[in-house]
Amino acid sequence: MNTLFDYLVVLAVAALLAGPSLYAIARERRIDRQLREAAAGRSEAKVLTTQKSSSRSTVPSTATW
Repeated sequence: MNTLFDYLVVLAVAALLAGPSLYAIARERRIDRQLREAAAGRSEAKVLTTQKSSSRSTVPSTATW
């Protein structure tokens, strides 16, 4: 029983020491992913606005004044 308790104590101390760094690594990866998605979205938005302006149809307005 003493050996099991010792293993659990060592495991708890290891978790306390490794926990913050693992949390920080996960947070940094999430931020990196968000930055990549934002950069990809921005380049797609440029492509879409470029295509939209060049392929705009010339439909006459139906508004009557």
